[in-house]
Amino acid sequence: MNLLFAGTPPFAAAALEALIRDGHRILLVLTQPDRPAGRGLKPQASAVKQVALAHGLDILQPDTLKDEAVIARIAALDADAMVVAAYGLLLPQRVLDLPRLGCLNIHASLLPRWRGAAPIQRAILAGDACTGISIMQMDAGLDTGPVRIAETLTIGADDDAQRLHDQLAVLGSGLILRALREWPPAVAQDAAAATHAPKISKAETRIDWKVPALAIERAIRAYRPAPGAHTLWQGQVLKIWRAAARPNGSAGAAPGTILEAAGGVLRVATGDGVLELHEVQRAGGKRLAVADFLAGAGLAAGESLGG
Repeated sequence: MNLLFAGTPPFAAAALEALIRDGHRILLVLTQPDRPAGRGLKPQASAVKQVALAHGLDILQPDTLKDEAVIARIAALDADAMVVAAYGLLLPQRVLDLPRLGCLNIHASLLPRWRGAAPIQRAILAGDACTGISIMQMDAGLDTGPVRIAETLTIGADDDAQRLHDQLAVLGSGLILRALREWPPAVAQDAAAATHAPKISKAETRIDWKVPALAIERAIRAYRPAPGAHTLWQGQVLKIWRAAARPNGSAGAAPGTILEAAGGVLRVATGDGVLELHEVQRAGGKRLAVADFLAGAGLAAGESLGG
Protein backbone atom coordinates (compact mmCIF):
# COMPACT_ATOMS: atom_id res chain seq x y z
CA MET A 1 0.00 0.00 0.00
CA ASN A 2 0.95 3.63 -0.42
CA LEU A 3 0.96 4.86 3.18
CA LEU A 4 1.43 7.94 5.29
CA PHE A 5 2.87 7.34 8.74
CA ALA A 6 2.49 9.52 11.83
CA GLY A 7 4.28 8.72 15.09
CA THR A 8 7.01 9.86 17.43
CA PRO A 9 8.39 7.55 20.19
CA PRO A 10 10.03 4.07 20.04
CA PHE A 11 6.61 2.39 20.19
CA ALA A 12 5.79 4.01 16.83
CA ALA A 13 9.27 3.49 15.40
CA ALA A 14 8.84 -0.28 15.75
CA ALA A 15 5.67 -0.13 13.65
CA LEU A 16 7.34 2.01 10.98
CA GLU A 17 10.20 -0.50 10.69
CA ALA A 18 7.66 -3.33 10.32
CA LEU A 19 5.77 -1.52 7.55
CA ILE A 20 8.98 -0.89 5.65
CA ARG A 21 10.08 -4.54 5.97
CA ASP A 22 6.65 -5.68 4.77
CA GLY A 23 7.11 -3.79 1.52
CA HIS A 24 4.69 -0.92 2.03
CA ARG A 25 5.61 2.34 0.30
CA ILE A 26 5.87 5.12 2.89
CA LEU A 27 5.07 8.34 1.07
CA LEU A 28 5.64 10.67 4.04
CA VAL A 29 6.52 10.39 7.71
CA LEU A 30 4.96 12.86 10.14
CA THR A 31 6.64 13.19 13.52
CA GLN A 32 6.98 15.71 16.33
CA PRO A 33 9.54 18.53 15.97
CA ASP A 34 12.97 17.86 17.47
CA ARG A 35 12.91 18.49 21.23
CA PRO A 36 15.71 19.41 23.67
CA ALA A 37 16.96 16.32 25.48
CA GLY A 38 19.90 15.08 27.52
CA ARG A 39 22.22 17.01 29.78
CA GLY A 40 23.09 19.53 27.09
CA LEU A 41 19.44 19.99 26.13
CA LYS A 42 20.35 19.76 22.46
CA PRO A 43 17.51 19.20 19.97
CA GLN A 44 17.06 15.48 19.45
CA ALA A 45 15.27 13.68 16.65
CA SER A 46 12.40 11.41 17.62
CA ALA A 47 12.78 7.65 17.33
CA VAL A 48 10.48 7.72 14.31
CA LYS A 49 12.53 10.43 12.61
CA GLN A 50 15.69 8.40 13.14
CA VAL A 51 14.10 5.39 11.40
CA ALA A 52 12.83 7.59 8.58
CA LEU A 53 16.27 9.13 8.04
CA ALA A 54 17.90 5.70 8.01
CA HIS A 55 15.56 4.63 5.19
CA GLY A 56 15.69 7.88 3.23
CA LEU A 57 12.01 8.70 3.72
CA ASP A 58 10.43 12.14 3.36
CA ILE A 59 9.79 13.72 6.77
CA LEU A 60 7.44 16.47 7.91
CA GLN A 61 7.53 17.88 11.46
CA PRO A 62 4.70 20.40 11.78
CA ASP A 63 3.65 22.05 15.03
CA THR A 64 0.02 21.63 13.98
CA LEU A 65 -1.95 19.74 11.36
CA LYS A 66 -4.33 22.66 10.87
CA ASP A 67 -1.88 24.56 8.68
CA GLU A 68 -3.17 24.84 5.10
CA ALA A 69 0.25 24.17 3.57
CA VAL A 70 0.63 20.99 5.62
CA ILE A 71 -2.84 19.77 4.62
CA ALA A 72 -2.12 20.53 0.96
CA ARG A 73 1.12 18.54 1.05
CA ILE A 74 -0.58 15.52 2.59
CA ALA A 75 -3.50 15.74 0.14
CA ALA A 76 -1.17 15.86 -2.87
CA LEU A 77 0.26 12.43 -2.02
CA ASP A 78 -3.07 10.64 -2.64
CA ALA A 79 -2.28 7.92 -0.07
CA ASP A 80 -4.24 4.71 0.40
CA ALA A 81 -4.17 5.01 4.20
CA MET A 82 -2.38 6.63 7.11
CA VAL A 83 -0.98 4.62 10.02
CA VAL A 84 -0.80 6.52 13.31
CA ALA A 85 0.97 5.44 16.50
CA ALA A 86 1.59 7.69 19.50
CA TYR A 87 1.99 10.72 17.27
CA GLY A 88 1.21 13.42 19.84
CA LEU A 89 -0.87 15.74 17.66
CA LEU A 90 -4.61 15.60 17.09
CA LEU A 91 -5.63 14.84 13.53
CA PRO A 92 -8.43 17.16 12.41
CA GLN A 93 -11.27 15.69 10.37
CA ARG A 94 -9.89 17.23 7.17
CA VAL A 95 -6.71 15.20 7.57
CA LEU A 96 -8.55 12.03 8.63
CA ASP A 97 -10.54 12.22 5.40
CA LEU A 98 -7.55 12.59 3.06
CA PRO A 99 -6.34 8.97 2.66
CA ARG A 100 -8.58 6.80 0.49
CA LEU A 101 -9.12 4.24 3.27
CA GLY A 102 -8.81 6.66 6.18
CA CYS A 103 -6.45 6.47 9.15
CA LEU A 104 -5.61 3.48 11.36
CA ASN A 105 -4.33 3.98 14.90
CA ILE A 106 -2.19 1.46 16.80
CA HIS A 107 -3.43 1.87 20.38
CA ALA A 108 -1.83 0.14 23.37
CA SER A 109 -4.98 -1.10 25.12
CA LEU A 110 -8.08 -3.15 24.50
CA LEU A 111 -10.45 -0.37 23.57
CA PRO A 112 -12.74 1.00 24.92
CA ARG A 113 -10.63 0.40 28.04
CA TRP A 114 -7.94 3.03 28.57
CA ARG A 115 -8.57 5.64 25.93
CA GLY A 116 -5.96 8.37 26.15
CA ALA A 117 -2.27 9.14 26.56
CA ALA A 118 -1.09 6.64 29.19
CA PRO A 119 -2.84 3.30 28.64
CA ILE A 120 0.15 1.17 29.63
CA GLN A 121 0.70 2.85 32.99
CA ARG A 122 -3.02 3.00 33.78
CA ALA A 123 -3.47 -0.71 33.13
CA ILE A 124 -0.69 -1.56 35.59
CA LEU A 125 -1.98 0.91 38.18
CA ALA A 126 -5.45 -0.59 38.01
CA GLY A 127 -4.15 -4.12 38.48
CA ASP A 128 -5.55 -5.28 35.13
CA ALA A 129 -4.84 -8.94 34.36
CA CYS A 130 -4.38 -8.21 30.68
CA THR A 131 -4.07 -5.46 28.11
CA GLY A 132 -3.37 -5.56 24.38
CA ILE A 133 -3.35 -3.75 21.07
CA SER A 134 -6.33 -2.31 19.22
CA ILE A 135 -6.12 -1.26 15.58
CA MET A 136 -8.73 1.47 15.41
CA GLN A 137 -10.25 3.28 12.46
CA MET A 138 -9.76 6.86 13.57
CA ASP A 139 -12.47 9.46 13.94
CA ALA A 140 -12.30 12.96 15.41
CA GLY A 141 -12.78 11.76 19.00
CA LEU A 142 -10.10 10.67 21.47
CA ASP A 143 -9.64 6.96 20.71
CA THR A 144 -13.37 6.61 20.04
CA GLY A 145 -13.30 5.11 16.54
CA PRO A 146 -14.41 1.58 15.66
CA VAL A 147 -11.89 -1.25 16.14
CA ARG A 148 -10.84 -3.38 13.17
CA ILE A 149 -8.71 -5.91 15.03
CA ALA A 150 -7.38 -6.43 18.57
CA GLU A 151 -5.12 -8.89 20.37
CA THR A 152 -4.72 -9.55 24.08
CA LEU A 153 -1.51 -9.62 26.14
CA THR A 154 -1.29 -10.91 29.72
CA ILE A 155 0.24 -8.52 32.27
CA GLY A 156 2.76 -10.41 34.36
CA ALA A 157 3.07 -9.90 38.11
CA ASP A 158 6.52 -8.32 37.65
CA ASP A 159 5.85 -6.36 34.44
CA ASP A 160 6.72 -2.68 34.56
CA ALA A 161 5.84 0.03 32.05
CA GLN A 162 9.01 -0.51 30.03
CA ARG A 163 8.64 -4.25 29.67
CA LEU A 164 4.96 -3.98 28.81
CA HIS A 165 5.72 -1.19 26.32
CA ASP A 166 8.29 -3.34 24.55
CA GLN A 167 5.95 -6.33 24.35
CA LEU A 168 3.10 -4.18 23.05
CA ALA A 169 5.35 -2.52 20.46
CA VAL A 170 6.12 -5.94 18.99
CA LEU A 171 2.47 -6.97 19.14
CA GLY A 172 1.33 -3.72 17.54
CA SER A 173 3.88 -3.97 14.73
CA GLY A 174 2.57 -7.38 13.74
CA LEU A 175 -1.10 -6.50 14.16
CA ILE A 176 -0.99 -3.44 11.90
CA LEU A 177 0.47 -5.57 9.11
CA ARG A 178 -2.35 -8.06 9.55
CA ALA A 179 -4.96 -5.29 9.58
CA LEU A 180 -3.64 -3.86 6.32
CA ARG A 181 -3.59 -7.29 4.67
CA GLU A 182 -7.03 -8.46 5.84
CA TRP A 183 -8.84 -5.13 6.38
CA PRO A 184 -11.36 -6.71 8.79
CA PRO A 185 -14.70 -4.98 9.39
CA ALA A 186 -14.73 -2.14 11.92
CA VAL A 187 -16.72 -2.80 15.09
CA ALA A 188 -18.06 0.15 17.08
CA GLN A 189 -16.81 0.58 20.64
CA ASP A 190 -19.14 0.35 23.63
CA ALA A 191 -18.89 3.92 24.89
CA ALA A 192 -20.53 2.96 28.20
CA ALA A 193 -17.57 0.68 28.97
CA ALA A 194 -14.91 3.30 28.25
CA THR A 195 -12.23 4.19 30.78
CA HIS A 196 -9.75 7.01 30.39
CA ALA A 197 -5.97 7.07 30.64
CA PRO A 198 -4.82 10.66 31.13
CA LYS A 199 -1.15 11.55 31.05
CA ILE A 200 0.71 10.75 34.27
CA SER A 201 1.14 13.85 36.45
CA LYS A 202 4.15 14.49 38.68
CA ALA A 203 1.89 14.66 41.74
CA GLU A 204 0.70 11.10 41.13
CA THR A 205 4.21 9.71 41.36
CA ARG A 206 4.56 10.63 45.04
CA ILE A 207 3.74 7.56 47.10
CA ASP A 208 0.72 7.74 49.36
CA TRP A 209 1.59 5.38 52.22
CA LYS A 210 -2.05 5.30 53.34
CA VAL A 211 -3.10 3.14 50.39
CA PRO A 212 -2.57 -0.65 50.37
CA ALA A 213 0.92 -2.04 49.82
CA LEU A 214 -0.19 -3.84 46.67
CA ALA A 215 -1.38 -0.57 45.10
CA ILE A 216 1.97 1.07 45.91
CA GLU A 217 3.86 -1.84 44.38
CA ARG A 218 1.81 -1.46 41.21
CA ALA A 219 2.52 2.28 41.12
CA ILE A 220 6.26 1.64 41.38
CA ARG A 221 6.05 -0.71 38.39
CA ALA A 222 3.79 1.63 36.43
CA TYR A 223 6.19 4.58 36.82
CA ARG A 224 9.32 2.58 36.00
CA PRO A 225 11.49 3.60 34.19
CA ALA A 226 9.99 7.10 34.02
CA PRO A 227 9.19 9.26 35.82
CA GLY A 228 9.79 6.97 38.83
CA ALA A 229 7.79 6.67 42.05
CA HIS A 230 9.11 8.68 44.98
CA THR A 231 8.65 9.53 48.62
CA LEU A 232 10.34 11.96 51.01
CA TRP A 233 12.92 11.05 53.62
CA GLN A 234 14.32 13.77 55.88
CA GLY A 235 12.97 16.35 53.45
CA GLN A 236 14.76 14.85 50.45
CA VAL A 237 13.34 12.95 47.50
CA LEU A 238 13.86 9.20 47.69
CA LYS A 239 12.93 7.31 44.54
CA ILE A 240 11.75 3.76 44.94
CA TRP A 241 12.50 1.61 41.92
CA ARG A 242 11.68 -1.89 43.14
CA ALA A 243 9.56 -3.19 45.99
CA ALA A 244 7.27 -6.04 46.95
CA ALA A 245 4.00 -5.98 48.84
CA ARG A 246 3.64 -8.22 51.89
CA PRO A 247 0.12 -8.95 53.15
CA ASN A 248 0.64 -8.29 56.86
CA GLY A 249 3.16 -7.46 59.56
CA SER A 250 2.54 -3.74 60.11
CA ALA A 251 1.28 -4.34 63.67
CA GLY A 252 -0.90 -1.23 63.58
CA ALA A 253 1.96 1.16 62.76
CA ALA A 254 1.12 4.46 61.09
CA PRO A 255 1.44 4.38 57.28
CA GLY A 256 4.94 5.41 56.19
CA THR A 257 6.58 4.15 59.40
CA ILE A 258 9.80 2.20 58.88
CA LEU A 259 9.30 -1.15 60.58
CA GLU A 260 12.70 -2.66 59.87
CA ALA A 261 15.94 -1.22 58.49
CA ALA A 262 18.68 -3.72 59.14
CA GLY A 263 20.31 -6.80 57.68
CA GLY A 264 19.59 -5.68 54.14
CA VAL A 265 15.85 -5.46 54.82
CA LEU A 266 13.80 -2.26 54.62
CA ARG A 267 10.10 -2.65 55.44
CA VAL A 268 7.53 0.15 55.57
CA ALA A 269 3.98 0.17 56.95
CA THR A 270 1.17 1.08 54.55
CA GLY A 271 -2.58 1.49 54.81
CA ASP A 272 -2.92 -2.26 54.35
CA GLY A 273 0.09 -4.55 54.62
CA VAL A 274 3.80 -3.88 54.38
CA LEU A 275 5.98 -2.75 51.51
CA GLU A 276 9.43 -4.28 51.36
CA LEU A 277 11.79 -1.99 49.46
CA HIS A 278 14.42 -3.57 47.22
CA GLU A 279 15.99 -0.75 45.18
CA VAL A 280 16.07 2.98 45.97
CA GLN A 281 17.82 6.18 44.93
CA ARG A 282 18.58 9.33 46.91
CA ALA A 283 18.45 12.70 45.18
CA GLY A 284 21.67 13.13 43.20
CA GLY A 285 22.75 9.57 43.91
CA LYS A 286 22.80 6.25 42.12
CA ARG A 287 20.21 3.52 42.17
CA LEU A 288 21.19 1.13 44.97
CA ALA A 289 20.10 -2.21 46.25
CA VAL A 290 18.56 -1.67 49.68
CA ALA A 291 21.42 -3.48 51.44
CA ASP A 292 23.91 -0.98 49.98
CA PHE A 293 21.64 1.95 50.70
CA LEU A 294 21.20 0.97 54.35
CA ALA A 295 24.94 0.58 54.79
CA GLY A 296 25.44 4.33 54.39
CA ALA A 297 22.06 5.94 55.00
CA GLY A 298 21.71 5.71 58.76
CA LEU A 299 18.05 4.83 58.41
CA ALA A 300 16.38 3.38 61.52
CA ALA A 301 13.15 1.64 62.48
CA GLY A 302 10.57 4.10 63.79
CA GLU A 303 11.41 6.86 61.30
CA SER A 304 8.78 7.91 58.79
CA LEU A 305 8.75 8.25 55.02
CA GLY A 306 6.60 10.69 53.13
CA GLY A 307 6.69 13.69 55.45
